[in-house]
Amino acid sequence: MLKRILVLDDNQDILDVVSEVLSYEDFDVHTTSTSDHILQVAHSYQPDLVILDYFLGDGNGGEICKQFKADERLRLIPIIIFSAYINRNVDYTAFGCEAVIAKPFDLTELVNKVTLLISNTEK
Repeated sequence: MLKRILVLDDNQDILDVVSEVLSYEDFDVHTTSTSDHILQVAHSYQPDLVILDYFLGDGNGGEICKQFKADERLRLIPIIIFSAYINRNVDYTAFGCEAVIAKPFDLTELVNKVTLLISNTEK
């Protein structure tokens, strides 16, 4: 069974690239460009990993990460936050994410972090 990845980013180009790369690496990828009902989406999709953009037009990836970590059924899912604002003195780990990837990002780094985090949850 393919591992499932839920990706939230309000940039459709990024969603397309991430989906294509991770699908090529044999992951089942579900993308969305809106944070509306993202927890409900996660409950029904049951991802093995979540990737959140930090700065969203309709929300904040850090706050969404906190919501995932506060939800009993979703709290153990590893989360990666994408951010173009790495140098703005934001403590991303305070949101509860397991990793942060700076935008623009290297596709190999993305695949390696996803694979590592998913393999860590299988132990």
